Amino acid sequence: MTESNKLHIDKWLPTSAKEVKERGWEELDVILFSGDAYIDHPSFGASVIGRVLENEGLKVAIVPQPNWRDDLRDFKKLGQPKLFFGVTAGNMDSMVNHYTANRRLRHDDAYTPDGRHGQRPDRPTIVYSQILKKLYPDTPILIGGIEASLRRVTHYDYWDNELKPSILCESNADLLVYGMGEKPLKEIVRLTKKGVPFYSLTNIPQTSFLVAQDEVYPTKKTWQDQKLYSHEDCLNDKKKFASNFRCIEMESNAMMAKKLTQDYKDQTIVVNPPYPVMNEKEMDEVYDLPYTRLPHPRYKDKKIPAFDMIKFSVNMHRGCFGGCSFCTISAHQGKFIANRSEKSILKEVENITKMPDFKGYLSDLGGPSANMYQMKGIFESICKTCRRPSCIHPDVCPNLNTNHQAMLDIYKKVDQVPGVKKSFVGSGIRYDLILHQTKDDKINKSNREYATELIKNHVSGRLKVAPEHTSDDVLNMMRKPSFNLFYKLKALFDDINKKEGLNQQLIPYFISSHPGSQPTDMADLAVKTKELDFKLEQVQDFTPTPMTVATVIYYSGYHPYTLKKVFTAKSEKEKLSQRKFLFWYKKEYREAIKTELIKMGKKDMLTKLFK
Repeated sequence: MTESNKLHIDKWLPTSAKEVKERGWEELDVILFSGDAYIDHPSFGASVIGRVLENEGLKVAIVPQPNWRDDLRDFKKLGQPKLFFGVTAGNMDSMVNHYTANRRLRHDDAYTPDGRHGQRPDRPTIVYSQILKKLYPDTPILIGGIEASLRRVTHYDYWDNELKPSILCESNADLLVYGMGEKPLKEIVRLTKKGVPFYSLTNIPQTSFLVAQDEVYPTKKTWQDQKLYSHEDCLNDKKKFASNFRCIEMESNAMMAKKLTQDYKDQTIVVNPPYPVMNEKEMDEVYDLPYTRLPHPRYKDKKIPAFDMIKFSVNMHRGCFGGCSFCTISAHQGKFIANRSEKSILKEVENITKMPDFKGYLSDLGGPSANMYQMKGIFESICKTCRRPSCIHPDVCPNLNTNHQAMLDIYKKVDQVPGVKKSFVGSGIRYDLILHQTKDDKINKSNREYATELIKNHVSGRLKVAPEHTSDDVLNMMRKPSFNLFYKLKALFDDINKKEGLNQQLIPYFISSHPGSQPTDMADLAVKTKELDFKLEQVQDFTPTPMTVATVIYYSGYHPYTLKKVFTAKSEKEKLSQRKFLFWYKKEYREAIKTELIKMGKKDMLTKLFK
């Protein structure tokens, strides 16, 4: 018998008409449609939103991975909700989920039972919303999740190789919640329960909607407006598209952000400023909801790979102030860190220890970047006026508190919880924060202790870090630190391993074909990593995704902050030329690399790579 079978089915949100009827409900308030399997765990967005709505006193059901190919019975089986439909593609952008960097179809899906491919369409947010709007034209549709969030204005779609307007235009949805949606959702529920019509919900922070051009609508007088170039302007001028992004990124991550507007045909897309970051009490309320932490019983005897990965992990915080050019975390979760309390984290760890198949090992104590827990500006007044997209690039902000003591404390307390044998940190770490030297010797000492504690007690034999490249020019484009810092990390890692009698590996991640990366930069990467005795495993080809600096450069050819031209490898030939340098040690690439080096006038590198 599986763990799911041991709990009564009413411990999960209902997923069928039968489950709704068993609860004695005659009408639902909200019905959620998700591209993912339903796993009632705080790592899965649809489950979190369902529990938050339930906690607001609503009758909520969820329809996971509805069949969009048949007679649409999955979209009809629960009828019409009283308030609205909620639609999300799932935890992951569907196009990244479905396709490789070379646009080749993947053969599995980690968020589907048994990893089966084909259980969701491309761009399910659009597909599900269009179906629901046809079936129930009078019922409002609210879209959210990372797929919708990153497409709230004109964006480049790599898979269709074209600029697309806001996802609101294609989906026919009535309202979009971007980012982490708990706060706007609570306000939407509060107003709709009072009978406020959906079309008038135009002054809620962290939402986006469409109005007719020149239409007067309720808004907050304190919000300043920032008008973006129209969708049509972006289609006609790539530099204007690039210029837009600078405004979008800055306003998405500002404490005192402006309202963004963008014209599209005869309509205007409105993006209201975000809510302030969630405080500790608000975060705890979300993570302390009564999740079963298990897949719904409908998946009896089936494996869901994404669940297996996070089953015994704990998310301590949200957000990331790294601002990497290729990453969407700050665009969705925000730049400022939202922290859980120590009490809430320890409570979740205790709950995990009670799970029947828990063997004593926590797979991850982390977050988007594992070592940003409790980090924020020393003086919030400085943060309020700051417009930097990254708090640690081109250098660590002097107003940022980089003290790792809070993480040290919680690691040690977690390891003292009865039933816990070992806790690992599986999320990526920012080693530039660990190695940053401040004027405060106490903080420097704490950070050194953190490095020792991490490497000695929380690495499962391999510490994964992401230098991403070796060229300082490319790293600057990526908003990453100089590769010189990686040498310092390796020296520290080796020193701690030696002192502690450990035999652990440092596993670096690298990216090929990132904007700004030339073939000579990749040749340099091959030489430097060989000198460090690395045969690279964790590598990827740059994949353009909406709402990143790197994607804007890839499509437009211009850097959005300087409007200067930037080279990007685009063709399959150019991308393969860069990628093969990551695998210099493989025989099948040797001759091609030799030919390339000679062509580049880099014969001196031949002996360095192949002596």
